[in-house]
Amino acid sequence: MLNILLQCAALLFCYMSCGFIIAQIKKDNSVADIFWGFGFVLIAWFTLFKSGQFFPRQILATALVTIWGARLSGYIIFRNWGKKEDPRYTQLAEKWGASYFYLHSFFKVFMLQGLLLLIIVSSIIVINSSDSGALGPLAVFATMLWLVGFFFESIGDWQLYQFIKKSEPHGKLMQSGLWSYTRHPNYFGEVLMWWAIWLITIPLPYWLIAIMSPLTITGLLLFVSGVPMAEKQLEKNPDFANYKDRTSIFFPWPPKK
Repeated sequence: MLNILLQCAALLFCYMSCGFIIAQIKKDNSVADIFWGFGFVLIAWFTLFKSGQFFPRQILATALVTIWGARLSGYIIFRNWGKKEDPRYTQLAEKWGASYFYLHSFFKVFMLQGLLLLIIVSSIIVINSSDSGALGPLAVFATMLWLVGFFFESIGDWQLYQFIKKSEPHGKLMQSGLWSYTRHPNYFGEVLMWWAIWLITIPLPYWLIAIMSPLTITGLLLFVSGVPMAEKQLEKNPDFANYKDRTSIFFPWPPKK
């Protein structure tokens, strides 16, 4: 297991280094967001073919990660096509200054994301590196849970994109569709999907160690880069206080009247 982890780490180092080079050529560090999703797909397929064992559990998990990662990166490419660098990265660049910009960019954006990616993808590494028997009821339940998460993330992203496209000049706040049940349906969906993938590891060796995968993505989205940053941006909107009072912050729930 340690050997395959080291190989995945080396592969991700090369992969994210390529992302860093492309970002500097384009002068756009938000390239890292595109490399993020595709990085999971890369590791999933690398470990699948590295093991040379194509059990149903491995094929299922690899397919789920591929669908999730390809959709996420594809959506980011579609959403950001022709636009300038994401303001988050522009603000970071201003904070770092010109002197140490490249060092900060390489280590704090690309290498840090590569490390987090390696931790989160540990579930699929465990699955694809283990001998696996037939799929049981738990795997079926996990797949259903994953589908619910995929629905919330993909539909939530699309609803928000359509809303922004129509109302961006007017400064309105998205409060309809899935966004009327939770202020962050896309983040809820992503967390749910990674817990579902972890459930698929449970009959296998190292399944308990792999729990760091959903714990890490949950911690990141709930307490670091997901919900807190989004809430800070939303607070600037005058309609947010009312929206906040009646809408669940994370778990979907009927809005208060």
